[in-house]
This record gives sequence, C-alpha cells and structure tokens, in this order.
Amino acid sequence: MKCICGQHQLSASLATEICFQDLWLFDHFTEEQALEVRKIGIKRDYEKGALVFSQGAPAKEMFLIKAGRIKLGKVQEDASEVTLDFRKAGDVIGEHLFAGEVLYPFSAHALESTTTCGLDLQTFASLVTARPDIGLNVIKSMSVKIAAMTHRLESVAANSLEDRLYGVLENIVREHGRDTEEGRTLPFKLTHEELA
Repeated sequence: MKCICGQHQLSASLATEICFQDLWLFDHFTEEQALEVRKIGIKRDYEKGALVFSQGAPAKEMFLIKAGRIKLGKVQEDASEVTLDFRKAGDVIGEHLFAGEVLYPFSAHALESTTTCGLDLQTFASLVTARPDIGLNVIKSMSVKIAAMTHRLESVAANSLEDRLYGVLENIVREHGRDTEEGRTLPFKLTHEELA
C-alpha cells in the first residue's frame, strides 16, 4: 500500500506524526522535492515478534517507524545474538543503504504491533536519476548526520565498563523512556544479554 501521510489512520495512540518528508535525510528538501519522496513510500504492518528484515538479506528498503517499536539484533559467528538497539515511532532503520551496503548487517523484529513507511532503494534511485537535485540534498543531510553520530560513539569509547553501561542506558532511556510518577521508565524489559 502506498504510504501517503494523512491518507491512512494508525490505531496506535503512540503513532508519530512524522512523515518521510520530515526525516533528517530530507532536511534540505524543498516542499516540491519532499512531495516527490512521499509519493514513493510504502506502508507495512507487522505483528509483535514479526521479522521486518533478516541479517544477510538483500538490503532493498529503508523504513520509517510510524507506530510501535523494533529491536535490532545481530547474530555473531558463535551463533549468539547481540542486541544492537531499540527503535521507536519516528526513528528510521536501513539508512545504511545509501552507503552502498547490499545486505542488511543485522535483523529487525517488531517488539509490538508496528507500522512502517518504507522507501524502496531502486525506486528512490530512479527518482534521483530523474532529479539529481534530490540526490545532492541527500548528500548534504548525510554529512550532518555523520557529525551527530560522534556523540553516540563517545559512550562506547568510555574506559570503564560502568561508564559504557551508564552511557548505553542513558541513550535508551532518553530515546524510549516514558515519564511516570516514579521517574523515567522503559516500556519494555531489558535482559542482561541485551545490555551486554
């Protein structure tokens, strides 16, 4: 189903109003360029536990999470799975496609009922071929994003395990936490393995 924001309703109360045209990737777009991107979006619904894409599968689509949450995980050579991140409504997964990766480097599973709006790489490439101005604006936005990733890497580079764990928890709570009477809490549980 084509994903034109405002033309479909999401039942989830926590659905984001963010549309593809609002993503950092399109920050430098004119209104007319944003409309062209919005026209090629694809809406998908996933039940809790459903596979969004698997590690090693051909990377063909980038996703904006409209409602729900997605867990990103990677299977190591020893067959153990490492949790890489949790993404919520308004977040994007698969943006590495623009770096030229042909396979998904990790798997994505829905933690709850989830709706995404996807952008097919081949369709987007055709749009950029027809509209080089769109490709140039994506390059501008990606340069800004690379600079912003430096902050996340600082927590990984911390010397002590305690500092690294604190940094990881701080990022997860900042992005996914909800304010309650007891303070800021996560709406899902984390296992020791996921934190490791």
